[in-house]
Amino acid sequence: MEKTHIYFVPGLAANKSIFEYVSLPQEHFELHFLEWIIPLSIEESIEDYAKRMCEPIVHENPILVGVSFGGIMVQEMSKLINPKKVIIISSIKNRDELPNRLKLAQKTKAYKLFPTKVIQNIENYDAYFFNDFLKKRSELYKTYLSVRDSKYLEWAIHNVLNWEQKTSLDNIIHIHGNKDEVFPFKHINNAIEVNNGTHIMILDKAKTISSILKEKCLT
Repeated sequence: MEKTHIYFVPGLAANKSIFEYVSLPQEHFELHFLEWIIPLSIEESIEDYAKRMCEPIVHENPILVGVSFGGIMVQEMSKLINPKKVIIISSIKNRDELPNRLKLAQKTKAYKLFPTKVIQNIENYDAYFFNDFLKKRSELYKTYLSVRDSKYLEWAIHNVLNWEQKTSLDNIIHIHGNKDEVFPFKHINNAIEVNNGTHIMILDKAKTISSILKEKCLT
């Protein structure tokens, strides 16, 4: 039986290990994990970047799966190749799904003040994570957010907030948690709802997400 090839793109600054708990039947699927590349410059367009992200894809009509900013990226990649399906997780399908606070950050350019050095050197900030929740998040960031190049971080944050897609692409499969703190569920349309799923549900709701992926990828 010929296997279906699925290419995964992680979230902003994240590495492929965020998918370590995703489990799909090996007799049906072959999984491929793409890593972020460093932009050629801060001005590189998301379209040109998407072309470079497509270069490792060697199979025709693959399924593309992206988390958070990776969800935006697989939509841009889908405009360049002919995927069988596009599945986004904890992401957005158009500009209108951005929450007001991120729209405000885009309009005021406040995002340019984002302390990218915190992500780059998160080990140095452990003393400032006072409670257990923040300490756990710090540990997660150290494990999963390994793309710390300042050029990449500035480019990626700019492109999340300035993404120009006004209308959703056809036939996008959207999986979203109803407790997502980055892209609140109330702004999201036409999504498969994951109960109590937060923005990092790819880690702690992996069993539920794997079940949805299996169903959607097989049909």
